[in-house]
Formats: sequence, structure tokens, C-alpha cells
Amino acid sequence: QVQLVESGGGSVQAGGSLRLSCAASGDPSRRYCMGWFRQAPGKEREGVAGIYTGDGSTYYADSVKGRFTISQDNAKNTLYLQMNSLKPEDTAMYYCAAGTGYGCLSGSWRRGSQEAYNYWGQGTQATVSS
Repeated sequence: QVQLVESGGGSVQAGGSLRLSCAASGDPSRRYCMGWFRQAPGKEREGVAGIYTGDGSTYYADSVKGRFTISQDNAKNTLYLQMNSLKPEDTAMYYCAAGTGYGCLSGSWRRGSQEAYNYWGQGTQATVSS
């Protein structure tokens, strides 16, 4: 079992920054990939960024490339999402996810696919005002 708890959301003005954290429980060697997703009101959940925990390779949605950075601290069992140059369209609930099985190993995490992940956090809200 993996439990994920997000924190770090809040309200900022456009151009500002937020750093989201995701504290994970369980054996980190069993989490093959981790990712961040977001869901805005009335929209589907979309993949924002992902990381393959074994080699640190990453994925970013085109909409956040160059602005967001995903990273992991294995010693702290924590996943981060540094969000810079925030825009109003980044406003959403942000979810942390972990994959412990074939979904990660198949590489679907590189497409930002939810299928890669089998554990989800409760989410943290990020609101960007213009």
C-alpha cells in the first residue's frame, strides 16, 4: 500500500511560484513512477509531469514545459513540483500519483497517462489570479 499526501497549494498572482510536495509512505523501491496531475472545474484530469524513479527521467505536458519542474527526494520519500511563471490557466486541483506496476514499466507514464498510476493523493488546490 502507498499513501500520498499533497501540500503546498495556495493562491498566487500570475507570474508567481508555488512548490507542491507529496509525502509518500511505503517502500520507495516499489514505486516505479510518480507524477502530478491536475483537474480544473469542468475539465478532465490531465497529466502535468511524471518521473521514472529508477533513472530520474521525466515527462512534462507541453503547457508546462520550461515553467514546472518535477523532482524527488528519496531520503525524505517526497515528490515535488516546482511551479514558476504561473498563469491563471494553471488554476486547478493538483494530484500526486504513484505507480507500482506494469503501467510504469510499459512507459505509459511518458504520455502523461493516468493508466500508469494506481495510487492517488487527495489533492491540493492551486489558484492563480490575473
